[in-house]
Order: sequence, then structure tokens, then C-alpha cells
Amino acid sequence: MASWAECQPGLDGITEFFYAQSEEERIHMIKLLRYINERGGTGQVPELKKPSVKYKTVQDLFKHFLASEIAVTKSIYDIVDLSFREKDFATHNFLQWYVTEQMEEEKSARDLNDKLEMIGSDKSGLYLFDRDIMNLRTAE
Repeated sequence: MASWAECQPGLDGITEFFYAQSEEERIHMIKLLRYINERGGTGQVPELKKPSVKYKTVQDLFKHFLASEIAVTKSIYDIVDLSFREKDFATHNFLQWYVTEQMEEEKSARDLNDKLEMIGSDKSGLYLFDRDIMNLRTAE
């Protein structure tokens, strides 16, 4: 998403937003890997699907961002459910941080989509959105 934004003219704020999001997700992954390792497992990063770089508009990009956050939430819920069924209460407890984090991430993605919907095709609105997006990210 960051790479697509970076290749579009004038989307410096959106580009930085998605690079920052990517770094945050990497930190979340490392937190999970370390937990697995500390519990006697061997954390491994599975092969990732090649991301789409074919977004038609900024609105399309952010709709994909929201869909991605919703998919991550579902995956986390599946793991939480499994940990509970396996009576692995330490892992269940550990995963609550991710549940809370995903609630915040989904809200943020929904809020950004709502703002873009209000902007519509207004280029001056998109300019202001791009300029202010990092402030929107840090305010949450």
C-alpha cells in the first residue's frame, strides 16, 4: 500500500502513513514470535501472499486497508478461540492485547474511510487529508 501511494503524485502523507503502519505490523509480528519462542516453540513467519498494487483511487486503497484489518481481526479471533479450546490460558491472556489493538486498528481504518467518503472527488479535500493523515494517526 505504501509503495502504491509513493508512486502516486502528491501523496507524501499517505505514503508515510502506510510505511509507519507496515513498521507497526512488523513490531506486532516480532512480539508474537518472541512469545512463541519464550513458551518453548519456534516462531516462524509463513510465506506471505504478494500484495496487490492495483488500486484505482485513494478511496480504493483505504477500502482495501479496512478489509485487510478486518481479515487480521478474524485471524486473531480464530487463534484466541483455539487457545481457549486448548485451555492454553496464558496464550489466551497474551492474545488479548492483539484483540484490543485490532479494535483500535479497525476503528482507525473505518474513520479514515469515512473521511474519504466525505471528501469524495474533491482534490482540495484529498490534499488536506494527505497533509493531515499522520496527525490523525498519532491522535488515535
